[in-house]
Amino acid sequence: MGQITLEKVTKSFSDVQVIPPLDLTIEDGEFAVFVGPSGCGKSTLLRLIAGLEDTSSGHIRIDGKDATDLPPAKRGLAMVFQSYALYPHMSVRKNIAFPMKMAGIAQDEQERRIQQAAAALNLTDYLDRRPGQLSGGQRQRVAIGRAIVREPDAFLFDEPLSNLDAALRVGMRLEISELHSRLKTTMIYVTHDQVEAMTMADKIVVLRAGHIEQVGSPLDLYRTPRNLFVAGFIGSPKMNFIEGEMAGRHGAHTIGVRPEHIDVAEGKGEWSGVVGVAEHLGSDTFFHIHQTGLAETITVRAPGEVSFRHGDTIHLTPRPDQIHRFDDKGLRLE
Repeated sequence: MGQITLEKVTKSFSDVQVIPPLDLTIEDGEFAVFVGPSGCGKSTLLRLIAGLEDTSSGHIRIDGKDATDLPPAKRGLAMVFQSYALYPHMSVRKNIAFPMKMAGIAQDEQERRIQQAAAALNLTDYLDRRPGQLSGGQRQRVAIGRAIVREPDAFLFDEPLSNLDAALRVGMRLEISELHSRLKTTMIYVTHDQVEAMTMADKIVVLRAGHIEQVGSPLDLYRTPRNLFVAGFIGSPKMNFIEGEMAGRHGAHTIGVRPEHIDVAEGKGEWSGVVGVAEHLGSDTFFHIHQTGLAETITVRAPGEVSFRHGDTIHLTPRPDQIHRFDDKGLRLE
């Protein structure tokens, strides 16, 4: 069991409140991702759940039991940090075994759990190596293995992939998702990378300045963002926003259109513009279009290789059923 509930939880440092009253429930077995820009409070919130920070007020419940004042070791949670925090003089086996040794678990049970975790993380052939003999991705897997053998009610990940290069990040992302599918244990994952959030989460929690802006599945947030902040944060490349007369035609203060929902042609279209930078990625091309008579630059995502070049005048038509409308407070209009 691993349901985690936050009830009116707050956190203040001196007289500065960084987490205003906040309610949230992570269901047993869910993969929840806290996402938001730097300083939004996502890591602080994770540390409150872990017990590494004291709550200023409110309650944290784990499987219905009040854990607000419990020390970290008594909460049944395992945390994986951004830094691997491995002991360099110990073998992989001893690093993974360390929390079990401290808990006084019998030697044969330790070995069973080590072998099980190593098999799940493809570390069986590396158990006798030291961390310095491993790649960054392998070291991160050792850190995860050390958490697995504790058999926690939930795993807490604090930006665990930020020290890895792009290729390793993609690989580890898949490995953590596969691990969740096998273990079916609650996982809470903190990241500033919305691509990680979209590809890994069952539930995304979007945070800004300690407030929850929206909670939902990746596709819920992509299709129906609650406000301009969520609309601009979820999706890559980010959503285009247009104000003024064009937005007014749609009965809105601001309209938003994702780059993949704009059709491009050399002939007629609702908008016209001049091609600026074109980013050719093979499967897709991203065009940055300078609109005629407007300050906004529109980003368009076109499939494959296309023939438009810098300086070409092209015409754009947003798909009518994919236009997002927002009022003057930035809230979604239905």
